[in-house]
Amino acid sequence: MRLHGEVSFDEDEEEVVMVPAAALSSSPLNGGAVPVTRLVVGYALTKKKVKSFLQPKLLLLARKKGINLVAIDDTRPLAEQGPFDVILHKITSKEWQQVLEDYHEEHPEVTVLDPPNAINHLNNRQSMLAEVSDLNLSSFYGEVCTPRQLVIMRDPSSIPTAVAMAGLTLPLVAKPLVVDGTSKSHELSLAYDEASLSMLDPPLVLQEFVNHGGILFKVYIIDETIQVVRRFSLPDVNTYDLLNNVGVYRFPRVSCAAASADHADLDPHISELPPRPLLEKLGKELRGRLGLRLFNIDMIRELGTKDRYYIIDINYFPGFGKMPGYEHIFTDFLLNLAQSKYKKCLSGG
Repeated sequence: MRLHGEVSFDEDEEEVVMVPAAALSSSPLNGGAVPVTRLVVGYALTKKKVKSFLQPKLLLLARKKGINLVAIDDTRPLAEQGPFDVILHKITSKEWQQVLEDYHEEHPEVTVLDPPNAINHLNNRQSMLAEVSDLNLSSFYGEVCTPRQLVIMRDPSSIPTAVAMAGLTLPLVAKPLVVDGTSKSHELSLAYDEASLSMLDPPLVLQEFVNHGGILFKVYIIDETIQVVRRFSLPDVNTYDLLNNVGVYRFPRVSCAAASADHADLDPHISELPPRPLLEKLGKELRGRLGLRLFNIDMIRELGTKDRYYIIDINYFPGFGKMPGYEHIFTDFLLNLAQSKYKKCLSGG
């Protein structure tokens, strides 16, 4: 049994024989060695991720480029499968993480996207934004920071006092502390008044709400490639709202693909994308600090400012299938991995 489905093609399609990218052939052509770029990528993904990510356009392009996508069989030892050049995964169980860590210890030549210990950093919203807070990223192109936040582990009745002691300003966005890949972990609530805070359900993170024109920037990062899309977000909150709204307002997952704002008629001051140099610097810093190559950043621009940005969430292996042209970006990324291995092999590294 394959883990949540195996990539398959029509029987009348031409069969492509795959060998590991590590297998290189020498050719007398032009007097040099030529790599055989045939990459075997084992994947361990949830059913939901298989459906959203392994779309036909990705499968066909991968096949044309000599990339073989192979479902990992969770009923067999990982060491008995392969050989793999790359393992692509998004399974959150501790059992799988241990299997993968043990496998990588025995097969360090296999690229794991991404290391489980690095991913764990993003599974908790308390640690998720810590690296951003430590960045202190400010340049000619803008400033990047995080909203002030407070972690509540238990006892809802203690929340009003804890918020007052921390000096947080209402309204507050409440998010589940743990990010486990379920839709529930991406739900959020907006608490308008102090009395409603005790209605929240810990463990959670409370973030100060920042008005941002109702637009969120999803910054997709695939190694060094960065692509940004606009999504509708929560509307701004004004003084009238604070005076006339009480209680907790719960929202399903916001900023999904259905909420795309890329073609909406928006105020240019609100819809203008963050400067590319700022995003490139941010992406480089976070790749290094997080130890990840596949993630996205949810970023907002504070209303009334041109260059003050807040990062409010970071997600590992997000919905790349919603990103325009993702199949080209991702297959190029995989081939670049193979090329890097080849160059390292030539240099004796």
